[in-house]
Amino acid sequence: MAIRTLGRTLVIANPTAHSGQGSQAAERVKRFFESYASATTSYDHQLTKTAGDGEAMARGAAGYDTVIALGGDGIIHEVVNGLMSITAKDRPTLAIVPMGSGNDFARTLGATFNDPDESLREILSGSIRRIDLGCVESEATVPAYFMETLSFGLDAAIALDTTDRREANTSQEGEKLFATSGIRIMSRVKGDSSGFPSRVSIDGEQPIELNSIVFALQNGPTYGGGFSICPDAVPTDGLLNVCYNVRTPSVAHLLGLLALARFGRHVGSSVVNLRTFSSLDVEFTEREPPCQVDGERLTGTRYHVHAAPSSLDVIVPTGCTW
Repeated sequence: MAIRTLGRTLVIANPTAHSGQGSQAAERVKRFFESYASATTSYDHQLTKTAGDGEAMARGAAGYDTVIALGGDGIIHEVVNGLMSITAKDRPTLAIVPMGSGNDFARTLGATFNDPDESLREILSGSIRRIDLGCVESEATVPAYFMETLSFGLDAAIALDTTDRREANTSQEGEKLFATSGIRIMSRVKGDSSGFPSRVSIDGEQPIELNSIVFALQNGPTYGGGFSICPDAVPTDGLLNVCYNVRTPSVAHLLGLLALARFGRHVGSSVVNLRTFSSLDVEFTEREPPCQVDGERLTGTRYHVHAAPSSLDVIVPTGCTW
């Protein structure tokens, strides 16, 4: 389906994204839509100021045809959750101008990132696909949707460390940032004590006992700026993918797995198992693990995760391969 006009359009932009480059990108997008009236039937532009603004703005987007999220995976996550609060018949189509450090959702869509002019071209010449989302809730949190990733344990600790370092204005980004955070976190690992004992049931099967160190649930293949943790994941098959450790590896083995995961080559390791699922329940039986959803912190010890098939219309570039 070719995009000729975006209809009534709302841009929700994070001006602090990508070390402040989000502000310039937002101004570039604003000037574009002011100059090319034929691209929309009407146009509104809102800038976030603090965490949660993107979700609140998207919640009020009923009546728009298209909502464009400008920023990194964090603001896209907020916008997705806001859109999912709108009834399906009134829910706008999502488009993205990716301006972040990781840009993993953009990688899943096959979209250009950190180039607002090219992003606009891809939006206006792209097609609409209906994608799946994941949904997670714990005893401590309300349900949250994720468009890319959810993880526990060391996976989450590494992802959250990258978030903290970005907020501290590190010069690193993408895969380099994730890799150096991985080394920082893994340097603190001391044998089995760094795992998180858990009880996991997948699609109603008999629960299994794990010492969770690697535990990543994916709607798309990558996280951490391009690490292919679940390389076969696609957001249109009605399922989610999970990668989890079945043995407790040494620190050296963990570092090796991290390096292999950059290219999805960890899948052949006997330390991890990968599979697809519709629903998953996990209880951490001894202590609360680090947990992140699209880079945002979650809390709790008991989680229910399920796929939400065909939940959201998204504009994807012409070259999208799924």
